[in-house]
Amino acid sequence: MTDNVAGRVLLEREGDLAWVTLSHPGRLNAITVGMWRELRDVFDAIARDGALRCVIVRGEGGNFAAGADIREFPAQRADAAGVQHYHREVLAPALQAVAMCPHPVVAQIEGVCVGGGLEIASQCDLRIAGESARFGVPINRLGFPMAPDEMSGLLALVGRAATLAILLEGRVFGAAEARELGLLTRVVPDDQVAIAARRSAERIAAGAPLAARINKRLSRRLAAGGALTEDEYQDYFSYADSRDHKEGVRAFLAGVDPSFSGD
Repeated sequence: MTDNVAGRVLLEREGDLAWVTLSHPGRLNAITVGMWRELRDVFDAIARDGALRCVIVRGEGGNFAAGADIREFPAQRADAAGVQHYHREVLAPALQAVAMCPHPVVAQIEGVCVGGGLEIASQCDLRIAGESARFGVPINRLGFPMAPDEMSGLLALVGRAATLAILLEGRVFGAAEARELGLLTRVVPDDQVAIAARRSAERIAAGAPLAARINKRLSRRLAAGGALTEDEYQDYFSYADSRDHKEGVRAFLAGVDPSFSGD
């Protein structure tokens, strides 16, 4: 990570949990080009950390993220080449890094979660939001559609009808409606968001990490459609001889809590 006073992506670690914080004080954590690149780098590093069991993504200061930093658009998206570079070489790799993280990722959503912020949240596995959180992608007022690599995450999460409703109307809406659309896993009181996100992460971390990683890979593959290859079946059944599988069965039969190692 590079130090960027205009905005940073911070990584903190506590045991087998990690927190990724979007930080852009005074800008509702609007995401700069530097922050998109930091987000990719942070998640690339997280992916290589086999000791982690869950990651929480959050924003600093009571907001998740107010989308991309539009102040950069005149310089970063000045022409067709710049637009393509910005969306395909800056945003897309960052979102892909979040989506492909082998560890479960929980979005802790407070306040504003719009535009690029919602795109990041859509790539997480669970999304826990406060009752007063706000959502939307009002880019129709900026005169451009959602880029393909960014839309794919929203489509996979809520489907075509909800995606088009969000994009065509360009409204900013509340957490209750976001949950109805399928954007959210659960909604909790505003003062309970961080607690609920941590409890979710701790429940995930208490399970077998190998099983969690396989569930992520398999769900992504099955959502893509098509018949599984023999190699893909073998990847799924690779857990059968693992220590964690044996430990889970042993602990259940003994009536005790399992102690998973990730092996």
